Amino acid sequence: MSTEKSLQSKSATRRKFLLAAGATGAATIAMPQVSRAQTVTLKMQGSWGAQDILNDFAKDYVAKVNDMGGGRIKIDYLNAGAVVKPFSVQDAVHSGVLDGAHTVPAYWYGKHRAASLFGTGPAYGSNASQILGWIAYGGGQALYDELVQKELKLNIVGFFAFAMPTQPLGWFKKELKGPEDFKGLKYRTVGLATNMFQAMGASVAQLPGPEILPAMERGVIEAFEFNNPTSDMRFGAQDVAKFYYMGSYHQAAECFEIMFNKGKFESLAKEQQAILRNSAQAAAADNEWKAWDEYSKDLQELVNKKGVKVKRTMKSIFDAELKAWDQVEADLVKDPKQGPFIKKILDSQKAWAKRVGFYYFNNDADYQTAYEHHFGAIKT
Repeated sequence: MSTEKSLQSKSATRRKFLLAAGATGAATIAMPQVSRAQTVTLKMQGSWGAQDILNDFAKDYVAKVNDMGGGRIKIDYLNAGAVVKPFSVQDAVHSGVLDGAHTVPAYWYGKHRAASLFGTGPAYGSNASQILGWIAYGGGQALYDELVQKELKLNIVGFFAFAMPTQPLGWFKKELKGPEDFKGLKYRTVGLATNMFQAMGASVAQLPGPEILPAMERGVIEAFEFNNPTSDMRFGAQDVAKFYYMGSYHQAAECFEIMFNKGKFESLAKEQQAILRNSAQAAAADNEWKAWDEYSKDLQELVNKKGVKVKRTMKSIFDAELKAWDQVEADLVKDPKQGPFIKKILDSQKAWAKRVGFYYFNNDADYQTAYEHHFGAIKT
């Protein structure tokens, strides 16, 4: 073969190679990036009644998982009671009866009092958003993992979402005069808040949300708190009591707990695990924004259309709550079995609150003064 023909042949071969490579590259670019993870459907139950806004928040989390999952992972959500009772979801997740649950740690604090420290513990000055910061960056998540997986040896992975606005002191049939009104009062709450109100002299019952009104109507309880104006109005709190006291230290910084069966969670692809975690962070922000909108609108409806007398909790009750918390904390850390681990969590929270509070209280604007400058004094 002549040199000229040889060069022409090599040139043609090179063109074919480049064309083939280009076509392959174009096809690669055009093809969608399809996940290789196997599609998984998880069964999750909430601890909330079907009409409760807390149930709406749970569904918002599920919707974010399903949207981000794009077919790679999906959650089928069930309302409270569909499989187990609201306070029993943790046992069901541990055993694998449920793959996941949407709840709060106060609902299982009977297993270990430390559970309630993740949302319904002593108030050191940190609000709910700051407590979520402690969980994410102040060592709280590691302590939660230690509690669930080492102290209790539960087959569970969990994380947190939604910095709940401070929960109202609650609903009363008559106007409060001071902390002495709690002596002998039959009152509903949950978690370590039960210990706090007991220290104030109350007789406390722990009930899931759907059981509160029937208990109030039967006289099993005389007053109660649940969570927020929207939840309270939806289940008819205004029909059994007309005095609604806002502000309290009993549950000043609660967050949702989203838990999954540990074996099931660890069997998922890393990207599926990331979707479950990252959706919790997305829901935390969205839930809080929605709460400010819904809670404020429904509080106005309670006042203007339902005849509810909204009042700010008096300072004497706040002071009594702090003294009660001091007593509860002292009793908790003395417990020979649970005390050392509880102290470990409380010390971590105190260190966080002291550091964050120094910044927050020195720097934060006086929003109430600005509000009253524009709208006048707040009347309750």
